[in-house]
Amino acid sequence: MNYNVDERGYYGDFGGAFIPEMLYPNVAELKENYLKITAEPEFKKEFDALLKSYVGRPTPLYFAKRLSEKYNTKIYLKREDLCHTGAHKVNNTIGQILLAKRLGKNRIIAETGAGQHGVATATVCALMGIECIVYMGALDIKRQAPNVARMKMLGAEVRPAMSGSRTLKDATNEAIRDWINNPVDTHYIIGSVVGPHPYPDMVARFQSVISEEIKTQLLELEGRDYPDHVIACVGGGSNAAGLYYHYLNDERVNIIAVEAAGKGIDTGESAATSVLGKEGIIHGSKTLLMQTPDGQITEPYSISAGLDYPGVGPMHAHLFRTKRAEFVSVPDQEAMDWGLTLSQMEGIIPAIETAHAFAALDVRKFKPNEVVVFNCSGRGDKDLETYIDYFKL
Repeated sequence: MNYNVDERGYYGDFGGAFIPEMLYPNVAELKENYLKITAEPEFKKEFDALLKSYVGRPTPLYFAKRLSEKYNTKIYLKREDLCHTGAHKVNNTIGQILLAKRLGKNRIIAETGAGQHGVATATVCALMGIECIVYMGALDIKRQAPNVARMKMLGAEVRPAMSGSRTLKDATNEAIRDWINNPVDTHYIIGSVVGPHPYPDMVARFQSVISEEIKTQLLELEGRDYPDHVIACVGGGSNAAGLYYHYLNDERVNIIAVEAAGKGIDTGESAATSVLGKEGIIHGSKTLLMQTPDGQITEPYSISAGLDYPGVGPMHAHLFRTKRAEFVSVPDQEAMDWGLTLSQMEGIIPAIETAHAFAALDVRKFKPNEVVVFNCSGRGDKDLETYIDYFKL
């Protein structure tokens, strides 16, 4: 079985492009050009140069000595939290801004939940001198104030989404409406492996630098270029897609995806799509989606602003359906506790999204000689207020 996208834009049963007629020219233009443009030597040269000199790649693959001793296995952290802007998101925004320039676009829109993608988009727009508008749920604006301030400092306009749960789903809805109204001059930088084809594949390709580097780094550290397990948190799933990408079809590597269970899977306040979702269409893609029996999207919940999405990227839906990946659901309390544990055991304060991934160590046993790689996808600066309130620091 092949776990990459096919020529129709599908991962098995999931994917495709279910879009309004008004958006068809935009999506068709991207689909016809993204592989051709990103394969050009000049594009690759500029992309690689910016990743190195601006983003700070390659990011380290760090052996977590104290964690490894406690859990009696070899634990490595891929330090995406050390990227410029504080998370993996910038890998994708660098790629998409270069693509947008080559397509002649002079206005950029984006959606954001935790704010990291918004900051990364505002950053590359400032770098390139291009107008930037970021849609963000009103609730997320309140709980991610530092990132909102960063976006504004970088020159972006932050527009609140006031509908629905006022979180990531609603911000995405607003961004799509904007794109429909401004189809000619605007490029929509989607921040995760969601949306209509070619976005899930395009974002995964830009994020695949993560697993590409791991192959080289593990060869040096362990004498082989593959780990036994790769583990990442999954909301829409871009950091996970980047971690898994070069190992999707390597059956020696076990893939573990960690979702946000919120206040509990059965509480009605959760974002555990693999458990609660069924096939549906959201934001132009067929995937697994939390919905009512009559097909209305249910509101997700997580203490983490980046994981409360009611669906999951089609790549991840396919990995779940085919059992290529193990899916684990982690409630708020365990994730928050792991934020504190990682801070105090390794001196790394993780984003709350990232903290979810480490809870896999409490539910899954690993052998002493196994190599386990976690994607440390973002740093916790943006979540300090939530940590302060939760732990009464």
